[in-house]
Amino acid sequence: MRLCRLAALGLLISLVLSACVPSLVPRSPAEIAAAQNAADLANQGQFDRAAQAYLMLAQQNSGRADHYNLLAAEAYRQENALDRAAPIVAGIQRKELTDDEPLRLDLLRAEIALRQNDPASALQLTMQPNVSVPPNLRPRLLTLRADAQAGTNDLWSAASTRIELDNQLQGLDRTQNRDAAISLLARLGVTALKARAAAMQSGDPMFPWVSEALGRLGVTVAAAQPSLEQPVGTLVPGSNASVREGYKMPAQIALLLPNNDGLVSISAAIREGFFAAYFQSSDTHAPRASVRVYDSGGNAASAIKAYEQAVADGAQLVVGPLTRPEVLGVLSQASLPVPVLALNRSDNKNVPAGNASQFALLPEDEGAQVADHMIDRGIHTAYVVTSNDDFAKRSAVAFKTEWQAKGGQLAGNAQIATGNVNYGDAINGLNAGNAGSDAGIFISMRVDQARLLLPQLRVARINLPVFATSHIYGGSDNAIADRDLEGVEFCDAPWLFDAQTGLPSYQDVAAQLPAARGATAQLFAFGMDAWNLVPYLDWLRNHPGSYLPGASGQLAGDTFGHVNRVLTWLKFQDGVARPMNGTLQMDNAPGGPAPAGSTPAPPAAPPAQPAQPANG
Repeated sequence: MRLCRLAALGLLISLVLSACVPSLVPRSPAEIAAAQNAADLANQGQFDRAAQAYLMLAQQNSGRADHYNLLAAEAYRQENALDRAAPIVAGIQRKELTDDEPLRLDLLRAEIALRQNDPASALQLTMQPNVSVPPNLRPRLLTLRADAQAGTNDLWSAASTRIELDNQLQGLDRTQNRDAAISLLARLGVTALKARAAAMQSGDPMFPWVSEALGRLGVTVAAAQPSLEQPVGTLVPGSNASVREGYKMPAQIALLLPNNDGLVSISAAIREGFFAAYFQSSDTHAPRASVRVYDSGGNAASAIKAYEQAVADGAQLVVGPLTRPEVLGVLSQASLPVPVLALNRSDNKNVPAGNASQFALLPEDEGAQVADHMIDRGIHTAYVVTSNDDFAKRSAVAFKTEWQAKGGQLAGNAQIATGNVNYGDAINGLNAGNAGSDAGIFISMRVDQARLLLPQLRVARINLPVFATSHIYGGSDNAIADRDLEGVEFCDAPWLFDAQTGLPSYQDVAAQLPAARGATAQLFAFGMDAWNLVPYLDWLRNHPGSYLPGASGQLAGDTFGHVNRVLTWLKFQDGVARPMNGTLQMDNAPGGPAPAGSTPAPPAAPPAQPAQPANG
């Protein structure tokens, strides 16, 4: 990766300001004019001519020769002519330099050493102790150090240095640096990375990067559950009541959702949830964006076109698109001039541009959280029963990965075919009849299948505790039919059970809006969260431990812009799903995520309607 543009800009500033050089020997008017001319040439990008002008100044002013030779060498570097800079650098006396010039000389020497395949010398030059590094030179120093470490085959240190550099970059520079860091980690190989991950303490800042590298190598890794320490939107002491910590609202937002066949009902539920939260936010006095809706078309080309149109129309944030092909298309662009909150995860193994966030309802999240919950309940032996649906397979893979990472034992596995109503063979294949007291069953299937499975488990005299993903809940209470699910614990979106304070009553909203009920209830909650996340995206990314008390879960961001959900735990009691004692209901959460006041702007595009969970 070429040296970052930020460092080049710092060097250019040094060249331009060189017309003013402090010295004990006064400069003549001719020298001042010549130095200014050289600086002007550098400022105009005429680096070759600037270098020659500085060399002439060095010959004419022996007392400042090292200063001007350094500027000449830096100008040649800007011209990508390090071979011409090298002999000049070799003749510079470091002790004759002042201010940041010795460090700049060291950086030039390190870069030349790398070009000459001498990473050991470059490493020594970039690791000198007790050297003060000004902010404008630090990105260049760290980049050279990382390249030197990689050149000496210290891949872990090279990746760590690039990760240290991450917060000092933005835009394309940050994206390229992130990709380089993950590539370095991936070169360590699966075995070494797994060993590193296993030895890490909770909250280790390297863990997300190791996970990304393992993912690039095709390895499913255990989920690192977010740490929920401080809700966003805390009132700033001594300020107006509308000023809340972390709140930053753009003036104009674009909402990209597909309006083509097969996706209509899904998009409609998300859009209705988005605008329900938008209009509810008028209860506060914080600023609020205007929103315009665009049809993303359901494919990559249409989504990119919709994104470009939104940018041309003045959007400062794009929410969407929705389907994986759409998200892949938009996030695979070399740069994103306007930040994106994608409503799904991209399949691309490369890191998207640094101003992209991804929020999704993933079955993998649920499978991992079931594993954690069972371990917390003292269960260490698991039997897994799933349907053959895609969501069930994905949640089961995540469950098994997390379960084994936490030291759990997998004792049996069974899959139920669609349309089958006799699960005897699957149950017998579990061999759970002699399970111990520390055993439990993980299931991932739809509610109609679960209502058949549970009675058949009891007939087989298997009375182990059962834990499930959200798919076991039909979207509304059915006390008669769900008595067969008695005692089953499952994770789900808290708002659907009025288990999240600060949000409008679910029962009230569902009574008025059909999209908030039944099979699309989770998508409606997802749409609500998409709006409520808008002002806090940057804060969540940059403040580990902060979270948004959301409708679909407690929402926390990571360094890669992934918005992760922590769900609420519920249990069927007398046929009704009820929040469990001690579950995350966040009774101390602030009164909503402080959306905004002012008169709501209606969507500029007609409400679209979408179908088939494109999410996840």
